[in-house]
Amino acid sequence: MSLSIQSSFQEKEEGAPGSLYLVATPIGNLEDMTFRAVNTLKSCDIIAAEDTRQTRKLLTHFDISPSMLFSYHEHNKAASGPELIRYIIEGKNLALVSDAGLPAISDPGSDLVQLALEQGISVIPVPGANAALSSLIVSGLPTERFTFIGFLPRERKEIQAVLEPLQAASGTLLFYESPHRVMKTLKAILEILGNRKIVLARELTKRYEEFVRGTIEECLEHLEEHAPLGEYCLVLEGADPQEEQKQRDAWWQELTVEQHVQHYETEGLTRKESMKKAATDRGVSKRDVYNALL
Repeated sequence: MSLSIQSSFQEKEEGAPGSLYLVATPIGNLEDMTFRAVNTLKSCDIIAAEDTRQTRKLLTHFDISPSMLFSYHEHNKAASGPELIRYIIEGKNLALVSDAGLPAISDPGSDLVQLALEQGISVIPVPGANAALSSLIVSGLPTERFTFIGFLPRERKEIQAVLEPLQAASGTLLFYESPHRVMKTLKAILEILGNRKIVLARELTKRYEEFVRGTIEECLEHLEEHAPLGEYCLVLEGADPQEEQKQRDAWWQELTVEQHVQHYETEGLTRKESMKKAATDRGVSKRDVYNALL
């Protein structure tokens, strides 16, 4: 990758491409819409939205009438993305919005950003509400170091592949989850990462905003009695820093993955068992060990 420098607000020459604006929208409370976001949406030639029906309500509320409103989502991004980039190359400014919060966070906006950067197009953030960070700052858990995980995969093996490498991570962990999957996700986290402190944040900025603080087991008991409602952000306590240091100081640190697996094979374990043990030691998935041995 060659070095590139973007001067977002430098005056453009005639015939130069337009810009891609990533515009944050409210996550529930319309009063969280910024003046800059409204003005950006009013001034852009095109608005691309995850759900045009949802976005039309927002635009109507703020009396915004775009020249062009395009649909851009996970299922049409392969076709819609290059078309939107073509419009920007022709000189049009495009604003990308998601249904709620910051575009390109847990949505296909990140793909459009990559396409734009590949074409030398300026990508400009218009900040605003964000569910994960809003949940983090009120959680009472450490904010100095954190990792955004987003939505976990659906399949058990894939969930394990995401969570196992986080076993020794000392930073706070941030997840998104839907109401019908939140209990399954909590059970998976409990099984793999242990009974840590957690905050369940739901309906952020809305009338029924709620924060449930406790251990994972306590929160599961709460959800058994109070059916999950609304979209959730889960803020999870990180591992004990001593555990992370213990991982760093482990006996196998100087070994390659191959040597690590061979160590267990010399103790009489099968290749498969040795790979599993090495993966557990390193806090990674078996697939990661397998790929490293290829």
